[in-house]
Amino acid sequence: MATPGFPPLDPDAIKATRDALHTYARVLGGWLKNTRRRRKHWWHASLRPSLRGLTTGMVRAGCDFELELDFIASQLRVRTTEQHFAEDLTGQPAASVAAWLDETLVAIDVDSSLAPGDGVRGGEGFDGYSDAQGIRLQEALASVAAALEDFRAGIREETSPIQVWAHHFDLSMLWLPGPKVPGQDPADEENADQQMNFGFVFGDAGIAEPYFYVTAYPLPDALPQIELPAGTTWRSDDFSGAVLLYNDLVAMNDPFAYLQELWSILLAAGQTRLAIDKSEG
Repeated sequence: MATPGFPPLDPDAIKATRDALHTYARVLGGWLKNTRRRRKHWWHASLRPSLRGLTTGMVRAGCDFELELDFIASQLRVRTTEQHFAEDLTGQPAASVAAWLDETLVAIDVDSSLAPGDGVRGGEGFDGYSDAQGIRLQEALASVAAALEDFRAGIREETSPIQVWAHHFDLSMLWLPGPKVPGQDPADEENADQQMNFGFVFGDAGIAEPYFYVTAYPLPDALPQIELPAGTTWRSDDFSGAVLLYNDLVAMNDPFAYLQELWSILLAAGQTRLAIDKSEG
């Protein structure tokens, strides 16, 4: 496969566009929660990277449709087998986007009762929304997704789809080795499944700039002690996990190779330690 490029991202320049796309993604995620049967770890409600941004994939809800946030053209698109609708994205409030989407889907015979509630319909706009920054965000998202797809291909145990979570706007993949957490109800996969999460986020309340993270549940005592490649650190304040700032990666000679090494080191540590009960360690 071609080695992806990683464009630099200015945390201040992307903020308004990132926040707008985040709220619009939550509108799409709300529809997915209401139109799909539940899958473990909420995989039914996540978005997927597309060639131009994010997509719901096919949704079956009376009328089959697909929703796409096109970062490149700054549009929200609704597609069926016969029709195509588009709404320009300019940084308008999420409530406006949600109202247009509700009206469009109901017009193609999707049940209006499936529309998400007001919790995903923010009323404020986003001054400073930029088409150019949308393109830059798409370039970065595509590069990270390609690197994660390459890493995922070499894992023999179960992995989740590579997906974007609308509520946090992070791209991630779960590794699920199989054993259950002692003392947890095996039917409750959220608390019973041992897992590692390999992810990327465009910035949040904890870290204002784009960054990569790797977390584990339950967290083995030895994992924070392993030697990490220069540039990656272990964070233990608001969450426990390995953290690499995106722009630090961009400055490296071979960002793709660095990511593969980092993820492989942490996966190997998880394969060695995650399934070992602390009483045996």
